[in-house]
Amino acid sequence: MPSNLTSNSTVIPLLKVESVTSRVPAHTQYHMVLLFIYSVVLLSGSFGLSLMVRNLQTNIRSITTIAVLNLIFTHFLFLVTVPFRIYYYTTHQWALGLGWCKTVSGMIHIHMYVSFVLYVVILFTRLLTFYHKAEQVEVYRRLHALIMSAALWLVVIIIVPCVLHFLYASDASSYTHCFQFGSNIEREYAAKVFNYVISILIIVVTIILTALQANVLLILYRKYGRGCMSQQIFWAQVKSLCFALIMVVCFLPYHMFRLYYIEHLDLQDINEVFLSMTTLTCLDMLTFVGRGTLFPSPI
Repeated sequence: MPSNLTSNSTVIPLLKVESVTSRVPAHTQYHMVLLFIYSVVLLSGSFGLSLMVRNLQTNIRSITTIAVLNLIFTHFLFLVTVPFRIYYYTTHQWALGLGWCKTVSGMIHIHMYVSFVLYVVILFTRLLTFYHKAEQVEVYRRLHALIMSAALWLVVIIIVPCVLHFLYASDASSYTHCFQFGSNIEREYAAKVFNYVISILIIVVTIILTALQANVLLILYRKYGRGCMSQQIFWAQVKSLCFALIMVVCFLPYHMFRLYYIEHLDLQDINEVFLSMTTLTCLDMLTFVGRGTLFPSPI
């Protein structure tokens, strides 16, 4: 009888040790999912960008073309940082310093917001061209597009370093673990308000633009019937709808979840998965591979 007790007492600690050692650390729970997503984004995004740079119509007067060029540059900047994310999710350790962690972490948000702005510019331009004839928006279009591009990147250059410095506070735990800055939302009331406003704005704008773009296709279908398939303007608007659907698929899930996450910061790892879905916008250029020019109409 005593021998049974001693054997049981030795087995139970062994089981405890085995269960503890086999348990996946909390901060690495979703690393395999993130590793897969970022690997797909890096490979497919790089392939799409290389083809689009070769096939892009070099019409510098076109607002849409200038916006797409900015979009390509935005994707390129983000893709440069993706290997560092893949390195972290493979090794589960960050040894490149807190400063570079902030930079890589901030770059995914820069990519998301700049891409969103450029999508809005492209869709708004197409809608304006449709509802108001192209001649009415043609005047100074090149100058306006160049000024808008310069202003956009000037804002990025000035604002982003300030945000990285003040909102991404230093945290001793971040020296070995990266992309875990959720606690800053709790500490900074301004950060919480900013996240609420931005998420709601992106959700509303995305839904409105998608609905308007779908309405354009409905109008063209009613006008041309089955003959719309042979109309150049119809396919131009279909390509615009592709951008709208990319916004719906890539942006809406993250920002809808973020409204909940802001009050439940313990879901930071799940938030990272939703955030990684926004990077799938890097695959947008694959939509236009092999189709000639981006948009047939002059704007």
